[in-house]
This record gives sequence, C-alpha cells and structure tokens, in this order.
Amino acid sequence: MDAATVNTTNKKLLKGKGGRPVKVVKKNITLTIKCTLEEEMYIKAQAKHGGITVSEYLRTLSVSGKVVMEIRTIDLQVLKLTAAINHDDALLNQIAKKRNSNDELNAFERAELMMLTGRLKMIVSKIEKRLK
Repeated sequence: MDAATVNTTNKKLLKGKGGRPVKVVKKNITLTIKCTLEEEMYIKAQAKHGGITVSEYLRTLSVSGKVVMEIRTIDLQVLKLTAAINHDDALLNQIAKKRNSNDELNAFERAELMMLTGRLKMIVSKIEKRLK
C-alpha cells in the first residue's frame, strides 16, 4: 500500500468521530409562513424580547398557544455606571483628537483630563469591589 492509500483509509476510519453529537429529535422540517412587514417586525421583536430565536418563538406559540418570556432586567447601578463610562469616553475622545492634531491642551482641558482620570479610577474600584 502506498502513502496516499493509507491516508485515505485513515480518513475513512476517523470519519464520523468527534464533532457535535447527533440530536435525539432532529428538527429538519421547514415551514414557511406569509406575513406583512409589520407582522414580521413584531414577531422578531417578540422573539428578541424573550431571548429566543424566531423559530423557537413561533414553534412554542403554535404548539402551546403561549410563550413564556424570559424577562431580563439590568440593575439601575449598572445602567448609571455604563452611562458615566460612555460620557467619560466621549470626553476623552475629544481630548485625544485635539492632542493627535498637535494642539496643546489649555488649563481647563488639563483639569478636565485629571477629573476624568479620577472618575475612571473610582469607577474601576467600584467594579472591583462589586466583583469580590
């Protein structure tokens, strides 16, 4: 036997091993529905709101007549923290743009930069305390 035949034989022996396991119940049937653009947008929004795919949403709705939605809430402190970080990021971006164009920072901009640095350090320490 030559090397090419041995490689082909080895590949055939290894084929089918590994990879994703075969599902017990395979979903291989496709159904097509017709709807308006507004209905499509509503269905997609409902599925996204529930944290599931459109297929899961429609399948569950048609079989059980209702869909149990997973309602995820975000802590108010996290939202405020995200807003503060986004605001500081925008200010830092403005300062970086000015510096990259070789403009010197005036006294107010230097003070603002120091304030932003302090705020970011405070935010990082709050996050670190929360994660402990």
